[in-house]
Amino acid sequence: MTSSLRTGAVAVAALAAALALTACGGDDASKDSGADSAASATPESGGSGSGEPAGGGAVDAAALEGTWVGLTDGKNVTVSVSARKVALVADQSVCQGDVKDMGGEPMLALKCTGGSTDRTMGAIDSVDGTKLVLTWDGGAKDSLTKAEPGKLPSGMPSLPDLGDLPEVPAP
Repeated sequence: MTSSLRTGAVAVAALAAALALTACGGDDASKDSGADSAASATPESGGSGSGEPAGGGAVDAAALEGTWVGLTDGKNVTVSVSARKVALVADQSVCQGDVKDMGGEPMLALKCTGGSTDRTMGAIDSVDGTKLVLTWDGGAKDSLTKAEPGKLPSGMPSLPDLGDLPEVPAP
């Protein structure tokens, strides 16, 4: 019971931090500077405007900005990106890292607490204003939708009833 309570508390804290991160950063990608802005300014090939690589075109890293939520195998997945920094909460993993330029394509490079390796290197299959699809080296594939800035995501399962919990003593 204590382990699941602790895991739930860590996941809730990480989700709150991810939402706070995007609330502060917003969707204004124009604040990037230097090499990061050059990578995010790469035009897309194919003219689809979807953010999908077409004919070898680069994914627009600025399109990743924001908080993305969804369910993979019935479990919540939240990815938050702000100023090329990434926070991820999935199942019992809490991960953080960066958007890295890997051969001209942005990828998510993360380190996770507890040694999880399911979502440490993620390729961006597609991204547009409302949907992000990631494929992870660990085998998972996440299809996420963009959450509105400053609002909790809707349609996600709620935390289970924890009943009466004892008071936590003050430090």
